[in-house]
Amino acid sequence: MMNIKGYLNKKAALVDKNLDKFLPSSKTYPKVIHEAMRYSVFSGGKRVRPILAIEAAGACGGKLSDVMHTACALELIHTYSIIHDDLPAMDDDDYRRGKPTLHKKFDEAIAILAGDALLSLSFNLIAGGKHISRQNRIIREVSKAIGTFGMIGGQVMDIAKEKKDGFILKYIHATKTASLLAVSARSGAIAAGAGKKDEDNLANFGKYLGLSFQIIDDILDKEDYYTLFGKKRSLTDARILVKKAEDSLKPFGKKADTLKEIAMFLLAREK
Repeated sequence: MMNIKGYLNKKAALVDKNLDKFLPSSKTYPKVIHEAMRYSVFSGGKRVRPILAIEAAGACGGKLSDVMHTACALELIHTYSIIHDDLPAMDDDDYRRGKPTLHKKFDEAIAILAGDALLSLSFNLIAGGKHISRQNRIIREVSKAIGTFGMIGGQVMDIAKEKKDGFILKYIHATKTASLLAVSARSGAIAAGAGKKDEDNLANFGKYLGLSFQIIDDILDKEDYYTLFGKKRSLTDARILVKKAEDSLKPFGKKADTLKEIAMFLLAREK
């Protein structure tokens, strides 16, 4: 058994080093927007999405240099989404990871613009990768996964006034959370030049991992899935999804061992 926590911390530090290189300096004019972007990006995230992309690429024989632009872009997209998610018009949160949310640290207008800027920069980064045809495919997949048939669609239903039944809640989990994790794994496979079958298997891994990740979050927070289905059913469903995630990795053999370890580490949060 590897020290997965230490490994993830090491990979997160590598992602942070590259994010620091790709993001404009906080001293670059206009300073306030670049300060705001950096404030949110470097606020203590686990870098799960870029690490998934990196490990998926590795499972397909890809090099770090093939995937790093895309990996960092995925973290920028995730950061943009939570900046907007925290806004008064959405979840209206004052704190994120123990720190004031961006609209509290700066103001609401800067928070909106910083999210927009991170989204714009993310596609610029993907386009700057080594292989043009692969980067074009990644842009197509990512833009679909975060649009109205993915993350934004899930956010729309999350803030909707209607009562969340099982169908709506599972739709939100699949789109708002799992969609970005699935495309992170798929993007890593594409960046490595993998075949369609490997892409699909890794995307399924990301999807099932994302669904289980959200259920466990709900258990820990005692809300949504936990409230609707209860703890026992929620834990059972989370474990079933993790098993499906692991099964999606069988064709990769030992090359996917790290991805399996990541899945088990995330499941262990129930304790």
